[in-house]
Amino acid sequence: MHHYENKLGIKAWAEADRPREKLLQQGRRQLTDAELIAILIGSGSRNETAVDLSKRILSSCQNDLQRLAQLGVKELSKFKGIGGAKAITIVAALELGRRRKDSDKPQLEKLISSKDAHDIIKADLADLPHEEFWILLLNRANILIGKHLLSKGGQSGTVVDPKMIFKTAIEHGAAALILVHNHPSGSLKPSSADINITKKLMELGKMMEIAVHDHLIVYNDTFLSLADEGHV
Repeated sequence: MHHYENKLGIKAWAEADRPREKLLQQGRRQLTDAELIAILIGSGSRNETAVDLSKRILSSCQNDLQRLAQLGVKELSKFKGIGGAKAITIVAALELGRRRKDSDKPQLEKLISSKDAHDIIKADLADLPHEEFWILLLNRANILIGKHLLSKGGQSGTVVDPKMIFKTAIEHGAAALILVHNHPSGSLKPSSADINITKKLMELGKMMEIAVHDHLIVYNDTFLSLADEGHV
């Protein structure tokens, strides 16, 4: 009978369940990152507990949750023991954490500096593997009245349509706008195309009486302002 119980994996089941017990008895703050992920994925495999599987996933990300948050369903599914459903659960949990982090901060309404603009947009651009181009729309008092995704691209770039930018600004009654795009590579250095398109849009903005205040290049918690750096 004892041999039969072992074959059923009772010991492994108890091991997989320990993070849940620990959370109930000691509280959520006592759990390691691996134990929290183990609760999300529920079970490991016959040869590996959920905690050990979670440790292996974290180890591949140098135990950095920021790096883990950048993995998609496809990358997570490559780990033996992680199917599509478990990968989706991990991605969903990390996205909730990202949104919670963003909502904890008071929303800045009046934009005084490039940092204010970055604080408003950085959660929308966090951990993206591709480039996106956004605009922040402001009224005459520099208060944010909207933010809009205008285009998506690949890892190397995205196409910007000046007509679409000013059409969106006019439709929402904006007096000014700020251009924003991310660099998935992590390099914040503006390309000559970034500088040229910004100058072109600033000139068009003057003609249309819609000021283009700045162009931000963003990578997660870091950014570069073309205006601050004197590029435009």
